[in-house]
Amino acid sequence: MSNAAQTDHHQATIRKIQWQILPFLVLLYIIAFIDRSNIGFAALKMNSDLGITSTQFGVAAGLFTVGYFLFEVPSNILMYRYGARKWIARILFTWGAVAACTGLVQSYVQLAVIRTILGIAEAGFFPCVLLYLTYWFPERQRARVVALFMIALPIATLIAGPLSGIILDHVHWNGIASWRWVFILEGLPAVLFGFLALRILVDHPRDAKWLSEEEKTWLVGVLEAEAAAKVKEHGDVSFWRSLSGARIWMLAFIYYAKSVAVYVLAFYSPQIVKGLGQELSSTAVGFVNGLPYAVATVVMVWWARRSDRTGERRWHVALPLLVAGAALVLMALSAGNIWVSVALLVVITAAIYAPYGPFWAMPSLFLTGSSAAVGLAAINSIANLGGFVGPVAFGALKDSTGSIYAGLAFVSLTLVAAGILVVRLRFVKEAEQRLRAKLKPAMAG
Repeated sequence: MSNAAQTDHHQATIRKIQWQILPFLVLLYIIAFIDRSNIGFAALKMNSDLGITSTQFGVAAGLFTVGYFLFEVPSNILMYRYGARKWIARILFTWGAVAACTGLVQSYVQLAVIRTILGIAEAGFFPCVLLYLTYWFPERQRARVVALFMIALPIATLIAGPLSGIILDHVHWNGIASWRWVFILEGLPAVLFGFLALRILVDHPRDAKWLSEEEKTWLVGVLEAEAAAKVKEHGDVSFWRSLSGARIWMLAFIYYAKSVAVYVLAFYSPQIVKGLGQELSSTAVGFVNGLPYAVATVVMVWWARRSDRTGERRWHVALPLLVAGAALVLMALSAGNIWVSVALLVVITAAIYAPYGPFWAMPSLFLTGSSAAVGLAAINSIANLGGFVGPVAFGALKDSTGSIYAGLAFVSLTLVAAGILVVRLRFVKEAEQRLRAKLKPAMAG
């Protein structure tokens, strides 16, 4: 077989794997993000029913990430030991049940407790999937594949907005408040998909009946060669080094800044949009809120493909963060103009979601095996504390100033600091140079 024919065959194998496993994983992540973020839509009616202030709402919403933080690394270690199929199914069962039970809360304290339990139940899902993807895709395709998986985030909000708005406006079955039905109806699908995960997911390429022996041999060979090269270049990263290494903490801060912005948008953008036009119904708020995420879906895939094609990671992460930071500042100048404000929300949302693929390609440049399980979970768990700090700080600033703009300025400064840091990561720059050296022969061919 000629080199060109081999390349075509290998690309066809990667496409086969993408179509076999990515659609189901994307669907699971859509359900996950709806269940963690739908509190932002429920708040349009829930806060007044329970007598919750903006600060209390920020705390309750953000407590999800505290539970997530505490149990994420143990969860990923258990997934590495017992396999993705069983562990991801377990996560789905428990988070679906807890998410649905959120519709039963009667007070702020109960809401805070169940949000913490939801974080514990869902802990590990995202890094488990990231680790799972490293079992199936070589480095060269990593940013694009992660971006394809993570289009679930903007799609989830695109779906959750109109869906939650319709439930809020029209579902009052059995005299139960509509915001309660948001949690109940959107939480139950996770339980159903837990059963499906047991039937659909395959732990390793060697176990995939839908791959030929030739395809399995090639893929496993490439992945093992990449793992050996990482160990040779960076050494065998120990458990504690996976948790405490400077590289892990720098990447965690960058992702933390992005998490601050993502969760502020997820939890507060319905209220921000509602504030732009008080005459908007909950359904209208849902559709307007979904527009930025529709654009973000397209942008994040295009941006990740560009990063894979060029082999460049740092600026593909930094530039969107800096753009989002600048656009957040401009939001204050557009106060009173709904169309300019919505346009800026589109830019901010697309810029915040664009770095996902390039960012998650960075840790896999030096982590492999059990260190990847620990390292990926450590980065995500530490960084997701931004999902607590961001909403709490935003809510407190909104209560103290009576305006959203002080909170937006806080988010802006966090993003700019992360953007400056990422371009200064020397170990990523060196890894980029090695990756581009690998890409040159393929690009020339």
